[in-house]
Amino acid sequence: MSATPDMAGREPARGFPLAAYAICLRGIVGREALRFLHQRERFVSALVRPLLWLFIFAAGFRQVLGVSITAPYQTYILYEVYITPGLVGMILLFNGMQSSLSMVYDRETGTMKTLLVSPLPRWFLLVAKLGAGVAVGILQVYVFFAIAWFWEVQPHWSGYLYVLPALIISGLMLGSLGMLLSSLVQQLENFAGVMNFVIFPMYFASSALYPLWRVQESSPLLYQICLFNPFTHAVELVRFALYGQLNAPALAIVVGCTIAFLGGAIISYDPQRGLISRKRQQ
Repeated sequence: MSATPDMAGREPARGFPLAAYAICLRGIVGREALRFLHQRERFVSALVRPLLWLFIFAAGFRQVLGVSITAPYQTYILYEVYITPGLVGMILLFNGMQSSLSMVYDRETGTMKTLLVSPLPRWFLLVAKLGAGVAVGILQVYVFFAIAWFWEVQPHWSGYLYVLPALIISGLMLGSLGMLLSSLVQQLENFAGVMNFVIFPMYFASSALYPLWRVQESSPLLYQICLFNPFTHAVELVRFALYGQLNAPALAIVVGCTIAFLGGAIISYDPQRGLISRKRQQ
């Protein structure tokens, strides 16, 4: 029995061999790699921001914001050590938003339209795009780790291996959030405002800069906001993984948010029922 075309006029992709998926994945990842190589200022700017926080902000607040012995730390630590997972989250967050910004640009220039009319499943195309962006973000994180090592941020060498799965999962969650937001924005110039509206509240209302017990002492309301912030749990997942420990509640929340954000992005980019198609009809 021959397959019937779907409502978009495309043949179902279930009959495609694995080689077709591999070729598509290689093309998407290769394009992101070339864009990354040609936009070196993007790589530098992604590192300058957290390094300024590490070298200047942390040094200034080292004596003011002491960090007591709390898990996963076994002793008193420098403030630079505490905020490093939060700065790693900052790199992943900004990278996810920048990747989504490129999607808005590609959608305006027609590149994204060419990609989305591929007969391969739309979810696969979006996941491949997301995975390529996460790979770039993880590369930036490890370069940051290498520089921070000279600033007395020196976890055990095994922590750099344990943290990799946490970086992947956290990068997928933040990239999925950016992808979902990109489906809500129709014009490129509007996305910058949306990015600032999302990035700064997520970063400051989290455990990236201050331990949650300190936040709870000063503002119970802000403490509850931090608990509902998915970025908090991404930071804590990275923090524990750097020291060879698993924060199971944080892992569950990050995975759940990833599924929700990515599912919403896939539905939003659907030509029949997504938000993009509704915008075109208006």
